[in-house]
Order: sequence, then C-alpha cells, then structure tokens
Amino acid sequence: MRQPKILTTLQSYSWSIFLSDLLAGATVAMVALPLSLAIAIASGADPSKGLITAIVAGFLISLLGGSRVQIGGPTGAFIVVVFSVIADHGYDGLVLATFMAGIIMLIASYFRAGNLIAYVPEAVVNGFTIGIGVIIATSQIKDFFGLSIDIIPADFIEKIPALWQARDTFNSATFLIAILSLILIVGLRRVAPRFPGLIVAVGVGSALVAFLSLPVDSLGSRFGELPANLPWPQLPNFSAARMIELFPSALVIAFLASVESLLSALVADKMIDSHHRPNAELTAQGIANIASSLFTGLPATGAIARTATNIKAGGKTPVAGLVHATVILLVMLLAAPLAGYLAMPALAALLMITAWNMCEPHKWLEYAQGRKSDFILLVLTMVLTVAVDLTVAIGVGVSVGLALRLHRRKSVKSDWDKPDR
Repeated sequence: MRQPKILTTLQSYSWSIFLSDLLAGATVAMVALPLSLAIAIASGADPSKGLITAIVAGFLISLLGGSRVQIGGPTGAFIVVVFSVIADHGYDGLVLATFMAGIIMLIASYFRAGNLIAYVPEAVVNGFTIGIGVIIATSQIKDFFGLSIDIIPADFIEKIPALWQARDTFNSATFLIAILSLILIVGLRRVAPRFPGLIVAVGVGSALVAFLSLPVDSLGSRFGELPANLPWPQLPNFSAARMIELFPSALVIAFLASVESLLSALVADKMIDSHHRPNAELTAQGIANIASSLFTGLPATGAIARTATNIKAGGKTPVAGLVHATVILLVMLLAAPLAGYLAMPALAALLMITAWNMCEPHKWLEYAQGRKSDFILLVLTMVLTVAVDLTVAIGVGVSVGLALRLHRRKSVKSDWDKPDR
C-alpha cells in the first residue's frame, strides 16, 4: 500500500490533535535547526543546504510518507558519503547523485522493495552506524578543541596523525565553549527531555562567544551570512558519463536513505503501537530526495532522533512534520542573520553527542555476548566503514551477512537416491 498516512489520519482529525501537532512540530523544529546546520557543515557543504533539506525534504516526507510521526531531513548517517562525493565530484556531483538516488528509491518502491528491509542483517546496520559515528566524532575534533589545520585529510588513517600534530594550536576558549555546550545538551536532555535543549545549549554557548568577544570561530566568520530565502529549483547537469560515474554513490545514498527511514519508522511503530506503510515511505523518500536535489539540498531520510522527539513532544499525525518544516522556513526567512552568531565549538559539541548516540555504547556488551558470527560481522563492517569506504563496507557486510543467514538455515532432506553408476 502506497497511500500516504496523512490521508488516513485526516479522516478523524480534530482541533485538539492539531494543537498537539503544532506544539510537537515547533519543538522538533528547534531541535532540527542547529542539527541541520551542523550536519551540512560536517558534510563539507554550505550550512544553508542543511536548512533547505530540512524544509523541502522534511515537508514532503511527512506529506507523502507511510508513517504517522516520521520526521525527515538531513541526518548524521549521510555525513561520510556526502563528504566523500563532494570531495571527489564537487557539489554539483552530489546534487546529481541525490537526484539519481531518488529515482532508484521510486523504482524500489514500485517493486515493493520496502518489505525487503527485514533481510538486511542487523549486525551490518549496527556496524556501519557505529563506524559512521566514529568518523563524525573525529571530524569534529578540530572545532571542538580549536585546532588550527589548513587542510584536514579525508582519509581516517591520515586524519588522526594530522590532528595530533596540530595539538599545540589548542584553543582553551573554544574548548570551554564546547564543553559547556556538551554539558548543557546532556543535562537539559535528562532534566527536561521534552524541552528543546539543543537550541538552548547552542544558543547559550554562542551568546557567551558574542558577548565576551572570545577568540572563537562562528558560523558567520567562517561561512558568511546565511541566505534568507529558498533558491529557485533547477535541474542538475545531466550527462551519460557523469551519471555512470556517480551511479555507485547514488546506490549508496539510496540504500542508506531506505534503510534509515524504514528503521526509523519501525522504531516509531514500537513507540506509538502503530504500523507504517513501507512502500509509501520509500515513495516519499524518493520524491523528497529528488525535490531536495532540485533545490540544491542534501540527501534526506527519516531521522530517528527527531522522530522520537516528535513523539515525546506529543506529535500525533504527519501534520507535526509539516509544521516542523514550516517553522524552519519561517526562521530562515525572518532570522537568518542571527544564525551567523552560532559558535562552531557549540555545533561541534552537538555533533559529538550525535556521534555518541549513533554508536549506542550501552548496547556493546549485548553485541559482544551475542552470536559470535554476528559480532565479527559487526566489527568487520565497522572497520571497513572507518578505514576503507562506506560503499565497500555495505557491499561486503550485506554479502557476508546473507551468506551467514543461508548457512544457518536448516538443511532440507532430499528424496534423491544415490545413482547406481
């Protein structure tokens, strides 16, 4: 079934439900704002691209998706692949790869591939998620500690020595703002989980930098002022050679977007005791990524953390997601200059928390005590993600995982007799 969930929920909609969705959507927007900016920066893109993605893709994922409470936008899982595509093919290459990924997801939805998510080994998903978390954390060390490095190597193995060599450039003011922001994020999340603590923590850290005139980089000093409007949509530059060159990247983006969105929808189902429509969700993700690329945005998918925030804030229907995207648009139109004051170490602290949550350390003991082959597969996928390449990690992980699953199947007794020859 590909019918958007919003059509079902509107049949019994009421003013009380709308008020709940309005409050939840505004709350999620306050969480998504700094996160979208930080993810874009960590991906090697202009920070405005994160807001564009949250607005355009976030609106369409809620409007057309198969989940009641799914919130879409840019996520940490894409940082590695987006950074790699931009480094190798330029930002126009990323736009084309995202457009192609959207087409791939639409094709997958047509063939009802949303039901195949159950066949992706959980160890593979956990392995590359932890690997991505490690890469995100190391990418934020520079801004967290205020290190001065002209060019940071993209390769993880080369990056660590480069960061170590720059340790003498440590900036204590930057580090203190990062630590303060980190403590505020964690503290507010525990004390008031429904409160938009992310925007408060980043805002407090940034305000201290501005009022005390601390020698700390801000969004404005590094990237200039954010645009106060959405760009006009435009088609990517197509060419057969370019499309062939970017096809592997498009496949990875499509795979990540599909897996993360459907996993997020599954998590949401457990939280609200509901059932999502996987093929409707894939259709929405495909259209959202095509639209995001037309507005020169980033790849998008369902965001587990923002979806959970939406549920905890009282979101009932996809209208909350529409409100979330609309609020971010209003902030972009009316308050874009204020974003220039956001401190880079505060955003780095936000991404450090994101990386920690992606790694889920509280589950490591459970992984280690589980089936040995699954643990080895998880570690293999994680190491390949960090040290080699995400594409290789997914390809090898899924192949090995499916081979293990076939090996575990009970052998079927054959009724063939041994031939007499």
